[in-house]
Amino acid sequence: MPDKFFWYDVMTTDTGAARKFYGDVIGWSAQDQDSPTPGTQYTVFSANGRGVAGLMPIPADARKAGVPPMWMGYIAVDDVDEAARRLEREGGKVHRPPTDVPGIIRFAVVADPQGAGFIIAKGLMREAPPEPPPGTPGTVGWHEIDAADGESAFAFYERMFRWTKGEVMDMGPMGNYQLFATGGANVGGMMTKPPAVPAPHWTYYFNVPAINAAVSRVTAGGGKIIYGPMQVPGDLWIVNGIDPQGAGFALVAPKR
Repeated sequence: MPDKFFWYDVMTTDTGAARKFYGDVIGWSAQDQDSPTPGTQYTVFSANGRGVAGLMPIPADARKAGVPPMWMGYIAVDDVDEAARRLEREGGKVHRPPTDVPGIIRFAVVADPQGAGFIIAKGLMREAPPEPPPGTPGTVGWHEIDAADGESAFAFYERMFRWTKGEVMDMGPMGNYQLFATGGANVGGMMTKPPAVPAPHWTYYFNVPAINAAVSRVTAGGGKIIYGPMQVPGDLWIVNGIDPQGAGFALVAPKR
């Protein structure tokens, strides 16, 4: 559906190590596919037989520009070229112009006006698989942006993708946490980043059955937990972590 997150990629320096790490931590299976970047490998992560995310090396041009390992989310649009032009008019930046993976997807790598990166894309396949129920292990359960300024960040995404505001949560010294929806229930939150966070960025929370067991898998696999476990509204538990190659990620679970 347009204006919603629908896919996620991790770009990394060691695809073999990342494949094992995320398979062990989240329980994904992995299968190699045709790459969106010619000459490189692309691996699809699946949960219960349904693809949910991809794995690829950091592209050569991005590597030369100093792009570190990171997760990127895909937001669906009806027309990638028009959306890229509109994004630039809104003050965003197009890092990679609209490109086709024949028969699969047309996409562009972009950033919002504050520098947080994501991908706009349109699937070229006739039918997309149905979305799994919320909370399904292995899928993404939450989307969060640490922005340079949370209010203006929301205004940008509202204009670009018609996202709507939900409840505002007072985080005390950390400021306000603005919930947002992409049609229907809330799917994420936005806030002004604390000074210790070096740059605006998106974080994606992957669903796991229980947080403590997942934390053990993270540390056993060479990753680090940088925040949590913490209980959040909805009787959920979260952690934020860094994988062994340095990409940030997060986990969410219904029990500790």
